[in-house]
Amino acid sequence: MFRNSSLYKVMFSLPFILLTACGGGGSLVSDIPKATPPVEVPPVVVEPEAPIVGCQNEQYAISAVTDDGTFDGDYEPKNAIDGDTSSDSRWSSLGTANSLVLDLGSDKSVGSLKIKWHDGPSRQANFEVQTSTDNNAWNDVLKEGVSSGKHSGFEQVDLTESVARYIKILGLGNNLNDWNSIVEVEAHSCEGADGQIIDEFPNELGIELIDWYLSVPTDEDNNGKSDSIKEIDLAAGYTNSEFFYASADGGIVMRSPSYGFKTSTNTKYVRVELREMLRRGNTGYSTQGVNKNNWVFGSTSGTAQANAGGVDGELNVTLAVNEVTTTGENYQIGRLVIGQIHANDDEPIRLYYRKLPGNDKGSIYFAHESRVENADEVYIEMIGSRDNSASNPADGIALNERFSYRINVESNLLTVTIIREGKDDVVATHDMSDSLFDQDDQYQYFKVGVYHLNNSSDDEFAQATFYEIRNSHSGYADSE
Repeated sequence: MFRNSSLYKVMFSLPFILLTACGGGGSLVSDIPKATPPVEVPPVVVEPEAPIVGCQNEQYAISAVTDDGTFDGDYEPKNAIDGDTSSDSRWSSLGTANSLVLDLGSDKSVGSLKIKWHDGPSRQANFEVQTSTDNNAWNDVLKEGVSSGKHSGFEQVDLTESVARYIKILGLGNNLNDWNSIVEVEAHSCEGADGQIIDEFPNELGIELIDWYLSVPTDEDNNGKSDSIKEIDLAAGYTNSEFFYASADGGIVMRSPSYGFKTSTNTKYVRVELREMLRRGNTGYSTQGVNKNNWVFGSTSGTAQANAGGVDGELNVTLAVNEVTTTGENYQIGRLVIGQIHANDDEPIRLYYRKLPGNDKGSIYFAHESRVENADEVYIEMIGSRDNSASNPADGIALNERFSYRINVESNLLTVTIIREGKDDVVATHDMSDSLFDQDDQYQYFKVGVYHLNNSSDDEFAQATFYEIRNSHSGYADSE
């Protein structure tokens, strides 16, 4: 029935350093015939080989930071090492060849930097890096450096390894103007210093995210809401080393804090989440409305179906939940939404994963929100219980355990399936005939990610890794 859109099978690998220690030694044993008279043979001594010490990926403390007196207003050098990754806390300097100098306090073996650039997703910073032991004689360790222009998180900057106390980042403006702006910088002992830092999702591996935009809990544009990474930028390889990055085992990590910028003033919770966009970058279609960006139920009129981007829908996702909260209000602990159907204002389904601190496995359930005035939400438990004091579910899903879910809508019938290797599928249905989503002004879209429903924790994170995301609709064509 459905025409499949692009298959999102994510196959990534992250750089890492294999550390080995080699040693040698021992004595040479040989049968030496005795001469007459005896000849003394001095023993052969084989010096043991010095062990090869691999880089330990150490992050160095930066004891001081200065520039050449060119910083702009409140955007002084110390902002670049204060641990605050918001864009208002940055070093900014106008003009080419302006420099930021890091002092490590003593000589260190330096092999890389991690830099969070201001306006990282929208412009490419030009820079060079030099190192020195005395803050006087400088060695070039990176020439003609250019940031990706795609990432709002930290980027890895590998350097020619050197012994240095001082590190100079020479700002050469960017591809739009002569501003040099760094939100935060870290110094590391060797290349590939942080396994979570990636360059981009490689296009040759079939990665395509043009059907989605991403919400991350930052506010780079200073509009007071979380940032939205639109379809074109997302498909071009956007990543964020804090919230949206590749895993070592071939997935997309979505990691959400308990606190941060939200998508609107109406929501109470933070999220790192993909929103389905059937327009595939064609901004001639609004994000809202019954149009080619959204889909409708097969129980709507023929006119609504003709105007929409698709009719009915199916979402197939494979994931593993890696981290949930263990503190906060009792009803919020350990819960997150991993998939949704969203309508104009309401949610036909929110699919939950929840694991309580005393349990080693988590539960799966979903909520259906009717549009009928004063109607209560309907909760349907599929694996385990949603109760705040639920016992360990015997057939539950542990952290880091891969599983799949399928959300299917045909006319007014909602079907949810949980799929695990070696186990029977768990299936639940709900009749939405009386929920008023089949009215002609109602439009739908899928959402996938970590909608973090705990705003009372001790600043904990929730995290899931997604290995497959596949959406389909009747009448939906990728080329539209």
